Amino acid sequence: MSANSRLTLATHALTLIAAPKYRDNFTTSERIAASVKANPVILRGLLSMLEKHHLVNVQRGSNAGWKLARQPEEITLLDVYRAVEPGSLFAMHHTPPNPRCDIGCSIGSVLEDVYANIQNTLELELARVTIADVLRDTYAATAALQ
Repeated sequence: MSANSRLTLATHALTLIAAPKYRDNFTTSERIAASVKANPVILRGLLSMLEKHHLVNVQRGSNAGWKLARQPEEITLLDVYRAVEPGSLFAMHHTPPNPRCDIGCSIGSVLEDVYANIQNTLELELARVTIADVLRDTYAATAALQ
């Protein structure tokens, strides 16, 4: 089972286009893809999801590209998460467990409570971090490498 990287890719893309040298212009998906090292088609799909949630604006035609729809300080990682990760973090059984089993009859309700608490904690943490925070910390980490 592999981890889903949509949140990471979307956050990377938003952080790039929030950078001062890109912020005032529309940035192409090819430019974003060069930083992320991902296929531009995959990024366009993610960026379209972000557009539907009013996190980016798109310009088509000449000078096509993507631009933040809000200030980086106004976009939280929770906003990004909700745009690209529909549904809950965890899923329940695809088929109902055996209701005559000591465990199968009740495990669903127990796990639903556990998963709801985890989801709530995740969302509280994501709500505390903005794209501006990620950009600032990325620049600081880059400076520390030099």
